[in-house]
Amino acid sequence: MAVLYVVATPIGNLEDISPRGLRILQEVGLIAAEDTRHTRKLLQRYQIETRLIAYHEHNKLARLNTILLALANGDDVALVSDAGTPAISDPGYELVGAVIEAGFVVVPIPGPSAVITGLSASGLPTDRFYYLGFPPRRSKERCALFSEVVDIPATLVLYEAPHRICESLADALSVLGDRPAAVARELTKLHEQFVRGTLSELLAHFNATEPRGEFVLMIGGATRPAKRKPSSTSTNELGVAVTTDEAPVAVDWDLIRSELQRLRAEGWTGTKAAKHLAKHYELDRHQVYSEWSNLPE
Repeated sequence: MAVLYVVATPIGNLEDISPRGLRILQEVGLIAAEDTRHTRKLLQRYQIETRLIAYHEHNKLARLNTILLALANGDDVALVSDAGTPAISDPGYELVGAVIEAGFVVVPIPGPSAVITGLSASGLPTDRFYYLGFPPRRSKERCALFSEVVDIPATLVLYEAPHRICESLADALSVLGDRPAAVARELTKLHEQFVRGTLSELLAHFNATEPRGEFVLMIGGATRPAKRKPSSTSTNELGVAVTTDEAPVAVDWDLIRSELQRLRAEGWTGTKAAKHLAKHYELDRHQVYSEWSNLPE
């Protein structure tokens, strides 16, 4: 039975494609690419002459039949995106779903992903993260998106264009508060850069420096204990008044320790760091300082 291979390709440096990925691109009968001009550069670099067709948001319905027909005729097909792993923030997931529904096999060929690459060097907690894709273009919709995730205790990850990075940072700061954050720019390329700090610091940086390249924005998750809501009273089926209130959310001390380590590396004293984080996260200063004292050397 023919196979659809979902092949991850480099996000910048062409050397990052795997030997297995190259072999698959060489052996399949057809490659479906988001932008054939972009993918052709990769194929020419490795002298691969496999037939190439475009598959993107604007022609996906017409191309679906072409791809299904190729599979039905016994030809393996490779799906690639412009950069990274297909089906992440592109219409590839629809093709994968249609191929599965048609009864064919789908095989992932792992490799680069801007989300994982950015997270791995961000310095933010990576045990849990929440991927938001590309945020809306309008401020009102962006703020609504950030409001939906304001209480999620996981690192938030999103993509953004250079001409909107300052707007997104400003909206995130307004809705989420001044959280720890990192911006990765031009990952794996010649001008790769990480900028780390708080949202306000990143906003000041990019307001003063013209943003260029492709951006991954990562924002620390919710860590503040939720303020207990006022008690509410209701009546149960027996007519008895019942008072309830909500329990606070636990503090993410892993994030606090990560922040303490970052501040220590920047030369902060324990007293100053504890005071800063206690104020920022509404925590007891003595508890934060205790965590500082227990940091490994």
